[in-house]
Amino acid sequence: MTGASGNGSINKGFIDLRSDTVTKPTPAMKAAMMDAEVGDDVWGDDPTINELQAYAAQLFGKEAALFCPSGTMTNQIAIKVHTQPGDELICADNAHIYLYEGGGIAFNSGVQPKLLPSDRGRISAAQIAQAVNMEDSHFPTTRLVCLENTANKGGGAYYSLEEMQDISALCRERGLRLHLDGARLFNAFVEAGYGPAEVGPLFDSVSICLSKGLGCPVGSLLLGSADFIRRAHRIRKVLGGGMRQAGFLAAAGLYALKNNVERLRDDHRRARRLGAVLSGLPFVAAVAPVHTNIAIFTVAPGWDAKAIVESLKSRHILISTMAPGVLRLVTHLDVGDQDIDAVVEALQHLAAAGEGKAAADGTGTGKAAGSSSATGAGCGYGASPAAPVLPVAAPAPTVTPAGATAGTGSSE
Repeated sequence: MTGASGNGSINKGFIDLRSDTVTKPTPAMKAAMMDAEVGDDVWGDDPTINELQAYAAQLFGKEAALFCPSGTMTNQIAIKVHTQPGDELICADNAHIYLYEGGGIAFNSGVQPKLLPSDRGRISAAQIAQAVNMEDSHFPTTRLVCLENTANKGGGAYYSLEEMQDISALCRERGLRLHLDGARLFNAFVEAGYGPAEVGPLFDSVSICLSKGLGCPVGSLLLGSADFIRRAHRIRKVLGGGMRQAGFLAAAGLYALKNNVERLRDDHRRARRLGAVLSGLPFVAAVAPVHTNIAIFTVAPGWDAKAIVESLKSRHILISTMAPGVLRLVTHLDVGDQDIDAVVEALQHLAAAGEGKAAADGTGTGKAAGSSSATGAGCGYGASPAAPVLPVAAPAPTVTPAGATAGTGSSE
């Protein structure tokens, strides 16, 4: 059980559905990395990084791009460039930039977020119009709007092209900057039918992640105007994001953008299958709509979420906890159809055997004796009850929160 790419993992033999961040480079990607020409990128001398930046900028109809170690960095650079301390930005109440970037909005930029209630991570032009502050010295200046497409906490929900066009038009009318956190943007492209040439011009800046569904080991890109990227380059340096001979990482990005986009459809198909199976199991109260490659479900009353995670782990299947009583499975290129068959079999066995039922004292039975010591129960970034999660058809039951075995998680 090493997944579709045959790469395996540190949890060798495990089917890892905690996140699409766990993907490993395929042999073909590794070959491209080994053949990469490199130079000192801080000096602008790495030819492969320069090629990746130019390719991505052209793809999105932007003047320039900047290669960075992570999507958190590209998002935080964009916020810093677009704003001044004391400004306000508008985003969804469950946006990644707000929940999962270490308080970076305040720490890095001294900016106040205004959170809007979202529809599975999406906000509307009408909401934004109502949220813009009037020009008054009592209020922070509304400077920036940030969208996330697809939405992590929204279970992979995506914006329609028309929704983004409406928001873009409003921002231009009101003199607001518009940034797109496109950590899983290519999942939206293959599912919604629009592409980078249509989306890029709608935004002042776009961040895309290469290390999730696209399968790269490291890296994100920030795209914008030449002047924006010139300013972003300085902030990257201040944040410690300048890299030297990193062309081998950029080579992985080039390979992914040219070869790993269309195959995302397979991830979506497999996630929909998991969602359909989960909807018929007794330990599931409700399954959120499966839009792309993320399946989220609420655990039914009488069952224990932590025990379910541990029971699956004992069968070499890793899933993550989004919040107490809310679990997540994410498909990716290291998970093939045979792996999904095995997951379905394990889920059905768990249901039939009653594994994961809550004990009378509320501690949960789990029946996961012999559980492997491998890490990975995961927490999917949302174990805090305070973190807003995707609403589902039934309220989350009171269950034992994910404990020490779940860790704090690093899945996105």
